[in-house]
Amino acid sequence: MFRLFAAATVSIAAAIATLTPAAAQSAPGFRPPSTCLAVADYLHDDGIPVQYAAAGKLGQYEVAISYEGHSMYMIETASGERIVTDYAGYTTDPRLPTLVPMNRAHSSPYTLNPAPKNGPVLPGWGEDGAPADHQLEVNDVLVRNVTTDILRFGTVKDGNSIFIFEVAGLCSGHLGHLHHRLTDEHIAKIGRLDVVMIPVDGGLTLSHDAARAMLDQLRSSVILPMHVRFAGALPRFLQHLNGYPVRTISERQLVLSLRTLPKTPTIMLLPGVSFAPRYFE
Repeated sequence: MFRLFAAATVSIAAAIATLTPAAAQSAPGFRPPSTCLAVADYLHDDGIPVQYAAAGKLGQYEVAISYEGHSMYMIETASGERIVTDYAGYTTDPRLPTLVPMNRAHSSPYTLNPAPKNGPVLPGWGEDGAPADHQLEVNDVLVRNVTTDILRFGTVKDGNSIFIFEVAGLCSGHLGHLHHRLTDEHIAKIGRLDVVMIPVDGGLTLSHDAARAMLDQLRSSVILPMHVRFAGALPRFLQHLNGYPVRTISERQLVLSLRTLPKTPTIMLLPGVSFAPRYFE
């Protein structure tokens, strides 16, 4: 397993070396400021429904999110950036991603051969014992990470990254292969999350009790489950989150903006995830 991880690091490092830096707008050493780390105190307009599909091109203050399998969500921006979280080398969407964050708790959240034309490749693990440290702008996206430990076959310090994507005023976080509860320090580094993508297997990652406690703390407006292929995992997760509204989305893409976020934290089941009974709505 560790030989595989080492090979992954070499292959991904080689792929990163072949990428052109044109897409990244930040100069070396410059860390763009985060708006999600500021205390959020915005108001939702009354009477504006959540939108579930784009009517044509995305507006400047909209993002589109689709589920691409296992722990992969695609976040599409108005400028045409396509971020695929925990990219494993394939998606159900035929378009290639332009920004590729990856983790490596096991083989499914990364690929040994990310295509150079995909754009920036961001490993969620560091080199030589140092934690991964990303904070860069790519067109209209600011992407940064907060590391956590992997607790499987021994402890891998800073082996997982929570990636945060700041675009169109929205703060979206992908928890990766999160194995433990978040500390106050983690929460402070993460900041506000309007959208959170969370593993719901209940065993390989967080327990459902721990997931519930964390979501109660984060108070994210939109909760997007992943790791749903394990038998019974999603229904048990929904039972543990009794009291949270659940909406099953029929359209492939969920289009969100700050003005159309639900006022109450809501679990949204996109196609590919939404095999829960309709009575959960």
